[in-house]
Amino acid sequence: MHDVATDGESGLGSFRRYTWLSLAGPTAVFLVLVVGAGILELPVWTRIVCAVALVVTAVAGVVLISRRLAVDARLPLAWMIAGSVGAAVLGGGLLVEQRDGAWSLAPAIMVSLLATFLPRRRWPLLVGAAVVAAVLGGIVGGWGLRSVLFPPGLVAFVAWAVLGMLWAWDVAERLEAARQLAARLAVAQERLRFAADLHDIQGHHLQVIARKGELAARLATLDPTRAATEMRDVQQLATDALTSTRAVVQGYRRTTLDDEIANAAKVLTSAEIQVEMNLSPSVGELPDNGRYLLGLVVREATTNVLRHSQARSAEVDYRLTDGLVWLEVRNDGATAPNESPGTGLRSLAERLQAAGGELTWEHNHERFVVAASLPVGTR
Repeated sequence: MHDVATDGESGLGSFRRYTWLSLAGPTAVFLVLVVGAGILELPVWTRIVCAVALVVTAVAGVVLISRRLAVDARLPLAWMIAGSVGAAVLGGGLLVEQRDGAWSLAPAIMVSLLATFLPRRRWPLLVGAAVVAAVLGGIVGGWGLRSVLFPPGLVAFVAWAVLGMLWAWDVAERLEAARQLAARLAVAQERLRFAADLHDIQGHHLQVIARKGELAARLATLDPTRAATEMRDVQQLATDALTSTRAVVQGYRRTTLDDEIANAAKVLTSAEIQVEMNLSPSVGELPDNGRYLLGLVVREATTNVLRHSQARSAEVDYRLTDGLVWLEVRNDGATAPNESPGTGLRSLAERLQAAGGELTWEHNHERFVVAASLPVGTR
């Protein structure tokens, strides 16, 4: 039984890139277009200092966004300090020159990014930043309505955009963790079922064998004939236990195609993967051995979907055409096919080839397709 995908194989790569581009791109663009345009009108030396501060602030903002989207979202203090100093220089330079409300953009960005790392203290921080922005704007702008309201409004808008995007990222990350947990629980449940079956079969036999072995040991010198009888009973019990254990293992391993299709639907659905089943009504024409082999294919393909993909949907097609039974398992969100030996796809391909069939798999962009075929008269 394989484990499900690890945390490092989470299905959030595309959404992480989208969130990063949605935050880092506008941050850099607005800093350059809005703040950079105001810098061009400053005196020469002030312009040089503010230009350096602009670069530092933009780089720090991009780094902070990247760190916030990382698995270990810890606050990079050095970059936070550098970005805050740069934003303060930019805001101060534009504020002294009374460049409308554009002076508050860089500080608003850095305050909003800092708030994303401080979930318990973010609202006091944002409210305090808005109040300070309103006071500074009123002092410099003569307490006009625009000079008082525009800076805190800009702080609120930037905070809403940044926190909103990162809130969506946090929700998606928690949903992905829940999906992986559901898949692990489905695998663990199957393991527990097999362990319970094995315990029920072996427990009684082993207990009786232990008792009869103790009795035979005590009778070895007192009554050798009875001791020999007890040992024959022990031998018979051991044979029965071995037969029962083999039956349990064979029942577990020699699964049928119908059972594996039903199990695949249950396991994938529990992992929040949408499953579509397209089953031909003539599937019963395949002999038991062929159904067993195709059942293994479904099991391996299902395991690969859980371990090696970030699938959102999967399809299982089973049909009879020209004396051949065709089975296909398709899924999206594929990362890399499983090429490990043993019970992997290569081993199954050899087994199907020996039975007169064929197993192929194809990894095309984000789709992974496992296709198997067997003659109806498979032996």
